[in-house]
Order: sequence, then C-alpha cells, then structure tokens
Amino acid sequence: MARLFGTNGIRGVVGREITAEFALRLGRALGPFFGGGTVAVGTDTRTTADVLREALVAGLTASGCDALLLGVTPTPALQLFVARRRLRGGVAVTASHNPPEYNGFKVVGGDGMDVSKSDEEGIESSLATMTFPEIAWDRCGRVQQDPGSNALYVDAILALSDTAAVARRKPKVVLDCASGAAVHTSPELLRRLGCSVTTLNGQPDGTFPGRLPEPREEHLTELCRTVVDVRADLGIAHDGDADRAVFIDDRGRFVHGDRALAVVARERLRGKPGTVVTPVTSSSCVADVVRENGGAMDYTAVGSPIVSRRMKEVGAVLGGEESGGLMFPELQCAKDGGMAAARMIELLVVTGRNLSDLVDALPTYSLARRSLPVPAGSQEAVATKIREAVAGEKVLTVDGFRIERPEGWVVVRPSGTEPLFRVYAEGRTPGDAESLAAYGEGLVKAALG
Repeated sequence: MARLFGTNGIRGVVGREITAEFALRLGRALGPFFGGGTVAVGTDTRTTADVLREALVAGLTASGCDALLLGVTPTPALQLFVARRRLRGGVAVTASHNPPEYNGFKVVGGDGMDVSKSDEEGIESSLATMTFPEIAWDRCGRVQQDPGSNALYVDAILALSDTAAVARRKPKVVLDCASGAAVHTSPELLRRLGCSVTTLNGQPDGTFPGRLPEPREEHLTELCRTVVDVRADLGIAHDGDADRAVFIDDRGRFVHGDRALAVVARERLRGKPGTVVTPVTSSSCVADVVRENGGAMDYTAVGSPIVSRRMKEVGAVLGGEESGGLMFPELQCAKDGGMAAARMIELLVVTGRNLSDLVDALPTYSLARRSLPVPAGSQEAVATKIREAVAGEKVLTVDGFRIERPEGWVVVRPSGTEPLFRVYAEGRTPGDAESLAAYGEGLVKAALG
C-alpha cells in the first residue's frame, strides 16, 4: 500500500492527489480514529482551503465527530488549542511551505502532537479499504465555530516571555508572514512583546503574491534588503502555516535553520545542561555547541513528528530541524514559528548581542547533497546492500545510514515519499563534503549493481 503521509502530513496538488472527494473520505476515516468527540479544524490561507475544509468536516460529522471550526490559524495554534481545550484531536488543512497549487492535511492527536507513524498507517489502511462505519442520523456530529485559537496562542507565548525586558530595548524587527496563517498572530505577538515591527506580505492571500511560502534564502531577498535598509535587529520569515521561523541577521544575512538551533541551544544550556533532539541530517555545529555546554544530543529520523515525540520521551529542553522548525517544550513539543520568533528576540535582548555576532561565533562546516533515483520498490533491497557495505564503519542507523568519519559525516537515506535515496554530507571543508557525498552516492550506485 502506497504511503499517503509524508514526513509531516498529507500533501499534493489540488485536483490531482488532493480533491474534495479525498477530503470527504479522509474525514470519514478520521471519525472512527478519533472515536467521536470534538475535533478542531483550522486552515491556512490557501484558496482551496474552504472547499477542502467543508468536505473534510462533512466526513467527520458523518462519522459521529463534532467539528469545531477555528478559521485561519497557524498549525501550532491549532495544536495548542486542542491540548488546552482537551479536544479529541484536530486537523489543519494546509500544505505548509508548498506552492499555492498544493494543499493537504496535518492530523493532530488529543495531546496536540502530530499523530504517530502507526496511527498514520491505520488511517491509510481505512482509506485503502474504504471501511467506514455507517452512523445513524441521530448520531451524526454537529458543526460549531470558535475563533479563539489565535488569541489563546498569542497569550500563551507572551505568558512565557520577558515582555518587560523586550519592551525596554524595543528591538526593531522586519516580519515576513508570507501572506499565510501568521498574518493573524505574529504581528500582534511581536508588538505586544515590545518590538517595533515592520511587516512584509502581511495580507492573507492564498496565491502568495509576494513570495512563495517556503522561507528559502532565494525567496527572502526583499526581507534581507529591508532588514539592512531600516537597520533592524533581525528579520523573521514564516512559511504558509507558520510552524517555521527562519531568521535574517542584522547584516541582512540568511541564517540556516540548524545554525539558529545552535544559537538557541547555546544560550538555553548555559548552566543548565539538558538534551537537544534533532534529525540525523542536522549540522555538526549543533552537536559542537550542545556538548561544549554539557548537553546531550539525541538524533532521530527526519520528520518533525518524530522529533517532537522523541522530545517528550526523553524530556528534552529543545528540539529542531534544519528547515527552521524549532520546538520549545515549555509550551508544546511541536514546530512553532511564533514561539521561535519570541524566543530568539528575547535571547538577543537578554544577551545584549547582535544575531550576526552569535552566528559568526559558531563552528562552520560545508554541506553537499545528492538525490539518486532508484527503481520503485527497490529501496529495501538497496538499503540491505548498503548495510553490508558499511558494516566496518561508525554508523548511526536511526534513519538510513549516518556514517561518521574524522573529516565529517554522510547520511544515505531512502525518501519517504519518492523512489529516491537522498545523500547529505557535511565536512570541515567543501572538499571534504564533496568527497563524502561522492562516497554516499557510490554506496547507492554499488547497491543498484
């Protein structure tokens, strides 16, 4: 059975993989999964959000669940709302950072966390077999609206923040909301935190006219330029559903997500060691900083739901991914763009240092990547041959193979959504990174014979 869930939810092009009919079936499959009760449903700003939400809600209510409509809300706001209101679960209708023709669904359990892989497989099985229970007319669910998730979310972040310290310095921030779900939360959050805020792409628009919703460096040239022009302390960019925040330093430079994680980890662990959870593809600069400050690294497979669940298991103090998804367990074990923005601003105020200085103080490494197509259905056989080939190496196998050497490391892992093997290599020099990537590529090619 083909997987529907990727590393974080179900996504596809609307009218092709994602249709109203699919949303209806998904709602019917989720009804017995949640077992009745109240399920929160929120969306980002995509133009197809309404039709997919209505179809999903029809399936949920036909399966006996009550649907609570939150409107346009960041995914982390929906997650917090589900947990704080003790609902049965939630669904975010979003394709996160994908282009506007995409949409999808993120399914959240009653604890506010992304559902587990085994739960995903159960939902997929129900969809594949179309085994939906028939519900009598008087047991169908009801639909209500509750627009309170955004206010609850902003208030919860502010309650954990040193607003007095931020207000005294009144840092200047340029905020790029990508015309996504953050437009209803992040400008208010940062102003109430005590910042002077300049906004870009602050209007809700599911066509994303200002820039594509993925906060990649090449999409953020206007933000980088504006930070320099207005002499801001930093820039912040969200993706479509605002579960990510990436940062631009005071010199207008893009800060890669793992380096932002390292900056936060260094300050968080000072005098208070703990565990930091991150995927095997995270830069060694994170491990260097964590270990220098007495902390411990815990590596996981790629995927924010895996990171967040591992954080809860080990009682981690921080988690994050290279894409800009930072996780702060004092609020919730979930990627959270609003919380990340508030914590980074607070960190700059408390330390009294520029973000550029904090980033430049980190160790530097070079990265190389490859994507290698393999025949459909061959991934397991290829992985078996790679396992035999690296038997004498120092290998971490939580997600594919992370082979560690004195000059760096290389990760060779099967894609969870495509017939590909992905190769990520990091070295102390560009030459080291390219050499390690070539070695990883060679392992895949040799396994293919």
